[in-house]
Amino acid sequence: MVERLVPDALWELFQRVVPAAPVRPQGGGRPRYGDRQVLAAIVFVAKTGCTWRQLPPGFGPSGSTAHRRFTEWSRARVWGKLHRLVLDELGARGGLDWSRCAIDSVNMRALKGDLTGPNPVDRGKKGSKIHLITERTGLPLSIGISAANTHDSQGLESLVRGIPPIRSRRGPRRRRPAKLHGDKGYDFDHLRTWLRSRNITPRIARRGVESSQRLGRHRWTVERTVAWLSGCRRLHRRYERKADHFLAFAGIAAALICFRRLTA
Repeated sequence: MVERLVPDALWELFQRVVPAAPVRPQGGGRPRYGDRQVLAAIVFVAKTGCTWRQLPPGFGPSGSTAHRRFTEWSRARVWGKLHRLVLDELGARGGLDWSRCAIDSVNMRALKGDLTGPNPVDRGKKGSKIHLITERTGLPLSIGISAANTHDSQGLESLVRGIPPIRSRRGPRRRRPAKLHGDKGYDFDHLRTWLRSRNITPRIARRGVESSQRLGRHRWTVERTVAWLSGCRRLHRRYERKADHFLAFAGIAAALICFRRLTA
């Protein structure tokens, strides 16, 4: 199961971003479980949505060990580094299409924790929101979280800035798409002005002008990516108290989506 959840190609990439294991100055202590076994356990929790206590014993490390290592790696921003590394590999092979990108968000219930708020589309129940930008074929380039009552438009600038400089098959690294598509939630003149100042052509639907029937002609890819994120069942409902942990699971899902394209 470990090799199935963490194939050799993913393990080789992960070894390039995982920090070195801490060393006990006084020596002794129990032997540390291998990183590959723990990574497989974390991926299993992310995909199935089970709790840490429900982790099958076949992985080796216990649920508390896997959670402790997950916390350690999340603090070191390992998941964001892994996502960027996979994007670099895709970009070097010409697997990213920067001609147009799309931006969107999705709400989900949240039981507790910071960065939660009343969901305006779910009778005011507490929730969180995942924001993401995808390239033309639907691969996530930038991802972030906020409270459910945060307006979509407030996440656009931070998401665009959050696109990392990614390798290209030819020329320098790239981090700006030629166009950015968005729905009517991003229909603000200051956002269009800001995008143009960064040499990005805005393609944002206008409220009361454009018909909703044609809005998905280029934005359907980001909506499909939202469906891909639901393959990570840990994102169906937020159980994490800490926002960093919830963002970590979103980063794991984004890295796995890009890795599937890399090995396709």
